[in-house]
Amino acid sequence: MSISLSSLILLPIWINMAQIQQGGPDEKEKTTALKDLLSRIDLDELMKKDEPPLDFPDTLEGFEYAFNEKGQLRHIKTGEPFVFNYREDLHRWNQKRYEALGEIITKYVYELLEKDCNLKKISIPVDATESEPKSFIFMSEDALTNPQKLMVLIHGSGVVRAGQWARRLIINEDLDSGTQIPFIKRAVAEGYGVIVLNPNENYIEVEKPKIHVQSSSDSSDEPAEKRERKDKVSKETKKRRDFYEKYRNPQREKEMMQLYIRENGSPEEHAIYVWDHFIAQAAAENVFFVAHSYGGLAFVELVILRTLHWKNTFSRLFCAGEW
Repeated sequence: MSISLSSLILLPIWINMAQIQQGGPDEKEKTTALKDLLSRIDLDELMKKDEPPLDFPDTLEGFEYAFNEKGQLRHIKTGEPFVFNYREDLHRWNQKRYEALGEIITKYVYELLEKDCNLKKISIPVDATESEPKSFIFMSEDALTNPQKLMVLIHGSGVVRAGQWARRLIINEDLDSGTQIPFIKRAVAEGYGVIVLNPNENYIEVEKPKIHVQSSSDSSDEPAEKRERKDKVSKETKKRRDFYEKYRNPQREKEMMQLYIRENGSPEEHAIYVWDHFIAQAAAENVFFVAHSYGGLAFVELVILRTLHWKNTFSRLFCAGEW
């Protein structure tokens, strides 16, 4: 006989087994009854919590959303704005859904930078091998050859990527509010070359390889019977630990590891790298920086580390949060 989740309400119980075992007959009887109850619980069934699968669409159409003519994200069928609390009382699932939509929007903005703003996607490091992690920036055709004016845009910290100021504004307001596109279009119209930095793209994530650890008891001189008892206890302990972890996080995601991008492992490194390999090579007499939030700190770090070059190269610099 097994007890399924539908017939059991499980409450977090912390039991000091040492104290119980030291108690009298009543405590031992309770312990025996509790062990009997736990032995009849179907753990696999219990681990199946009510949270829906963390399996989301990979396109805006799959989410049933699209940007209208005003650049506002709206539901295709209802015309309503994006709803975060799509499922009540499932905050983690709603957050994961929001993050999945955000990744799609990031790619959508990249497409707009190339198609609507006519920027080119440039891979970095410039001498990267085929197998190493890479990032990229966006540049106008005349970014390095424009003799007069070059504008460099740097966004802030967090989940935003090249071409974005704030993901929340893109989703809840419109593209003009949350992206750099209005800045880029105006700059191009007024004769600027443009470089769009991507300072938060510092690493790629890959699944962490599973490490098989051989039990130390295999090579032990302990008697076989004692070794078997220890192995049994170890397996039971692991089973209980996995059970509680699964109950708290029913859809454990893959363990990932981060592979950092050479010379671009932080926003500051990225700004310096783009300066050394692109901006410093530009023909423009005047270079203008538009930096938001943490992007301003990356800019200040760049000024500190490249002060001599600033003085010798450019006649005018501009750093601002608004234009």
